[in-house]
Amino acid sequence: MVTGDPALEGMGPDGAEPQTPEEPKAIEGRSLRQIAVSRLKRDKATLAAMTVAGLFVLTAILAPILVKLKILDPLTNHQDLINADSSPKGSWGGMSAEHWLGVVPGSGTDTLSRLLYGITFSVVVGLCATLVAVIIGLVVGLASGFAGGKVDFLGTRLIDLVLCFPQTLMLLALSGTFIARIKSMGVSDDNVAAGIYVILVLGLFGWPTFARIIRGQVMTLRNREFVEAARSLGATNKRVYFTELLPNLWAPILVYATLLFPAFVSAEAALSYLTVGIKAPTPTLGNIITDSVNYLNQDPLYFFAPVFTIAALVLSFNLVGDGLRDALDPKADRH
Repeated sequence: MVTGDPALEGMGPDGAEPQTPEEPKAIEGRSLRQIAVSRLKRDKATLAAMTVAGLFVLTAILAPILVKLKILDPLTNHQDLINADSSPKGSWGGMSAEHWLGVVPGSGTDTLSRLLYGITFSVVVGLCATLVAVIIGLVVGLASGFAGGKVDFLGTRLIDLVLCFPQTLMLLALSGTFIARIKSMGVSDDNVAAGIYVILVLGLFGWPTFARIIRGQVMTLRNREFVEAARSLGATNKRVYFTELLPNLWAPILVYATLLFPAFVSAEAALSYLTVGIKAPTPTLGNIITDSVNYLNQDPLYFFAPVFTIAALVLSFNLVGDGLRDALDPKADRH
């Protein structure tokens, strides 16, 4: 029907405005980083573990500052708080408004201060040992996986050789000799020398598994198109390592480091119990547990406080490692 009315022109037969087709929305691509962040935001357990792990790291950083400000006092003895049988005066290990977790049996030192200060040394030992293991494993894994041939053969045999050594026995047998050698190099403090020894031994024996992981990843990547293109354009091995391969290895490096770190913290505690490592009065979580065993009947809280602290630290970092592994897995669901 033609009405001739300009106002009705362009309308449908029922007088309604015609529907214009909507333009299709462009599909927005997401980077691997955005995908990983999106997955982590949905993983409440990993977020909670990250919060706890962050609190431990923050404590490790702030504790030495608080000691210098005399807010924490992990070294001063208070014999007036100790009974004749070395047990703390009062109930619950001498807990009070001044000493929230009581005092150390025998010395009267504030337990909470020693615990917080001990986290610093345990975290430093675990972090440094992790760096040593990751660096060695990365170098060996990259060289073996990319070069192949004789280099790969020597690298894998070196990994097998290190795995064959009885690590704990060597730690105990060689501790005195190597700590003395470290001190002869200019390190005057016994605990610093012992800490360096523990870091080196944990790192030097902790890299083979990581090297195998990196080797497998590199053997997969070395035949990819972007690596072949770089080599065809005349890229040196150094450029291929640092520009093409390493950016694609940061995910396994990050995941393995977060799993290796808590293992080294636990290893430091075990070594302290075996009288290898940093010794009192300098506190670590390991030597606090070693000392607390002697007072388990008199003050159970002194024993369980560092035990639960190590358990929380190890559990939080393990959960972070598991969460990162799932978030960074390219084969996982990305929706």
